[in-house]
Amino acid sequence: MAFTDLLDRLGGVGRFQFSSTPRFSLPDQPLPPGPGAQRMFCYEGGAWGALPLALPAAATSDPNLVPGAWLRLGRKGPLVWSYLQLAVSGAATAYFGSFGAYCVFRFLMGMTFSGIILNSLSLVVEWMPTRGRTVAGVLLGYSFTLGQLILAGVAYVIRPWRWLQFAVSVPFLIFFLYSWWLPESSRWLLLHGKSQLAVENLRKVAVMNGRMEEGERLTKEVVTSYIQSEIASVCPSNSVLDLFRTPAIRKITCCLMVVWFSNSLAYYGLAIDLQKFGLSIYLVQVLFGVIDIPAMLVATTTMIYVGRRATVASFLLLAGFMVIANMFVPEDMQALRMAQAALGKGCLASSFICVYLFTGELYPTEIRQMGMGFASVSARFGGLTAPLVTTLGEFITVLPPLGFGATSILAGLAVCFLAETRNAPLVETIEAMERRVRQGLRKEDAEEKTEEISLQQLGASPLKETI
Repeated sequence: MAFTDLLDRLGGVGRFQFSSTPRFSLPDQPLPPGPGAQRMFCYEGGAWGALPLALPAAATSDPNLVPGAWLRLGRKGPLVWSYLQLAVSGAATAYFGSFGAYCVFRFLMGMTFSGIILNSLSLVVEWMPTRGRTVAGVLLGYSFTLGQLILAGVAYVIRPWRWLQFAVSVPFLIFFLYSWWLPESSRWLLLHGKSQLAVENLRKVAVMNGRMEEGERLTKEVVTSYIQSEIASVCPSNSVLDLFRTPAIRKITCCLMVVWFSNSLAYYGLAIDLQKFGLSIYLVQVLFGVIDIPAMLVATTTMIYVGRRATVASFLLLAGFMVIANMFVPEDMQALRMAQAALGKGCLASSFICVYLFTGELYPTEIRQMGMGFASVSARFGGLTAPLVTTLGEFITVLPPLGFGATSILAGLAVCFLAETRNAPLVETIEAMERRVRQGLRKEDAEEKTEEISLQQLGASPLKETI
């Protein structure tokens, strides 16, 4: 039995899932939304001006990587704290006048980005049965898109940057207040010996889904039985080294490092390149959001019917070829150049959303938070590298687009080494992941031996014996 069987018993994709998923996704809307959309202001020539900045440096200080007490807070604790930190540091950014204070508080804002996105995704994935994970994960991605469109409208109406910063920070105080009523992941509670809290949360879920009788039958013993084999192998304390200690997890981590770094590098580089077309920053922001809508619709369909691995790899490869193909389009064909660049950006944005969900499904519950944090840090280093690659264009013009396109293709190839997770239940522990991989290898070996036996039988045909 798996934990997803217990969720199906309590109503599957019911009223609780329909109500909680938007509540986890809503705070991502006014958040400076998505890679390349954040903007920092610099003081130059006696006036504040807008400078596009990915703000990845702050996100490299990802609290999800810190071992010990922070990780023992689960998913809800870091999420609640991130809401509060973003609200306070965002308001302080608008209030203080010195550039040094601005940088400090902006850095604190950047630290909350991963805390909000990764913990929200973990809670959505861990409370959702297998058949609903794809739509729930993509819904989180659509909140980024909606946030980009909202930010463009708010920034157009509120031109003073201080009031704009204050306007997008205050709503997180509301999110902080209502987040106290969000449920902690029962998967995480069970793995960390908090069975009674897990049972209480599951009973609330059963009531909301109209399965009150099923909820009343739940006990600590019944709930624990669904992941009993995994609980026995849980490590009492996890560290970043767990991401490299065992073969299966090490392979996942190394591949995801390449995917997240390359995806982020190409995304940020393309975002910077789009601003060279001389369009209004508000129009570019809207373009960033609108192009994601059809791309994510395609991504949702292919993830449901084809799979995660093929979807992410296809989007990354297509984006890489688009960026490289743009090198051969004449400068006077601006419309075609911008269309190809926008399409490449849409593919990279969709792959980013898909890889968030894919990463959450690949890592076991025991280290999911840490694994996604580590992958996110790899992405921020990619964002830090993008402006440096762009400056190479001052020496050789073709280097930046060639570099961005090649890294996107590299990421697409790296995805092919990852396992498919479509319709697969979430794994709870590292040992369970290693066991699943070993069983898969034994199954492949058995199939190969069966094929060899069949070929040998065909070789000993009566015709051959007669000849």
